[in-house]
Amino acid sequence: MLIKKYLLLAGFSVIASQAVMAQETAAPAATPAAPGTPQWSSRDMTYHGKNYDVLDSSYYPKKRLKQFRQFMDHQSAFPPKPRNQWEVGVGFGLYNVVGDINSLMFWQKGGGGLHLQVRKAWGYAFSTRLQYIYGVAKNLDVQPTQSFDAPYTNLGYTPVYNATSANPASNVYRATRMESSQLNLDMILNIKNISFHDARNCMSFYGYFGLGALGYKTRVNAADANGNAYNFNSIANPKASNSSNRKDLQSKMDKTYESVADNGNASTILDKKTLDFAPSIGAGVEFKLNKGWNIQVEDRYTFPGDDYLDGTKFGAMLGNAASVSQGSDGINYFSVGLNHNLGTKKKSVEPMYWINPLDHAYNELSYPRHMLLPNPVLPDEDNDGVTDQFDKCPKTPASVAVDGHGCPMDTDGDGVPDYKDKQLITPTECQPVDADGVGHCPCPEGCKDMKDKANKCPHIIDGMIRFSGNATLTPAIQSQLATLASQMKLDPDCKVVVMGGGGDKKKEQRSWERVNACIEYMTEKQNVLRERFIFQYGKGDDENIVNYRSAAPDESGPSAPPPPHPNLK
Repeated sequence: MLIKKYLLLAGFSVIASQAVMAQETAAPAATPAAPGTPQWSSRDMTYHGKNYDVLDSSYYPKKRLKQFRQFMDHQSAFPPKPRNQWEVGVGFGLYNVVGDINSLMFWQKGGGGLHLQVRKAWGYAFSTRLQYIYGVAKNLDVQPTQSFDAPYTNLGYTPVYNATSANPASNVYRATRMESSQLNLDMILNIKNISFHDARNCMSFYGYFGLGALGYKTRVNAADANGNAYNFNSIANPKASNSSNRKDLQSKMDKTYESVADNGNASTILDKKTLDFAPSIGAGVEFKLNKGWNIQVEDRYTFPGDDYLDGTKFGAMLGNAASVSQGSDGINYFSVGLNHNLGTKKKSVEPMYWINPLDHAYNELSYPRHMLLPNPVLPDEDNDGVTDQFDKCPKTPASVAVDGHGCPMDTDGDGVPDYKDKQLITPTECQPVDADGVGHCPCPEGCKDMKDKANKCPHIIDGMIRFSGNATLTPAIQSQLATLASQMKLDPDCKVVVMGGGGDKKKEQRSWERVNACIEYMTEKQNVLRERFIFQYGKGDDENIVNYRSAAPDESGPSAPPPPHPNLK
């Protein structure tokens, strides 16, 4: 019957918390995002499942900032452990002595308990808790113990029988009340939060082992208001049901508990309370209401190794048979509590037994913010600098300069690529040409000088780069510069003029930054000497445009001029 009542109470607690947990886990009403985009929550403006921002240094104490800096600098793969909140709570429940005499539940006019607690998590699975319990337990025989002529005092129960009474009792019903204070330090283990499939944990199962101290005092309700022992011969039917006997007995007893019970322990403390070492074990479940509150349902069993908690060390004595000891008594405390998290939310996360330690790893995989990603390796079978996906001439011979489509350069547009063209610059009026790219017209005046100039840097093609608001080199810009680098390597004696637009003071600085970004990429990533560039800036209206061309044979200029306005933001 007792077990059924415990299960019923636990069931009500679970049902009551389900509606609240649904509010905690429900996604906010919003327009669905396009597939592949991060899902944001209106509650905390983080990804669904995010418990806290790992990249926010305010969550870490000073002693862990060194590890945080190493993590941010990619010197360590592990972020430091965040500062987490303390949990405090209060609760009440059933407090019962499990011993030689039947225990009374609170609905049977029995006792109960109250507790206060504070809990701290030291990791995702382990936490400690300090809990104080004030409890009152009542015990009552529901079937008689026969005392006969010998006072039951000799069997460890005082007082029970008054030999001088006019009507000495032949049946004895033992009734005791134990009042106690219990202080416990609990070591709690919880792994429910470590989940591979759920971002948040709204219900936590845990078990624990506790060490503590128990101070108790047991008293006996053996006499009426006149000091006479109760005479229970008037009980209508001692062999009736336990419930019937209990109600009949309680109607005949007062509530004084006037006598101190027998106790074999010599050491006492305040108000002559017996002090015991009290280890305990227990298990419980917490239901999360929100990030600050939760409901706790728990059962603790304490075994102090003391056989006098219920005022006697013997079971019932029937007839002349000697009573035997029932072993050490124990205390069972089944409780329901309300807990609250203490701490600044901007500097401390929830207690760590609510946080999934895999949260950061899964979110970093889905929405990388900190992960170092390798540069993409795109296939380029003919190694001409244009990936196969965009290469319109996929089998270009080695060392042949190509255009942006991966096709061999054709400077004069006569249909014969430059590496086969014996007349590199064929005037339009001299085309069409033969298989060697030679036109069928006499060379006009000055043609030889033009051909010599073109032959000076035949592979370098003029181009234009457009930036989008800042000096960041997009993948498209990097690909364009890689093609220019390939062209310059085919003409090792040629220089390239890199010229940025922008005329006024502010635009001049931006123009310099964009030209400098291009040249630094060519020198650092493509291994082209900086001396092969002529650095020009502020030569036009649009600072977001950078032009490049091959330099004239006698053209010169600086390759690394200082910024014109370094302090201009």
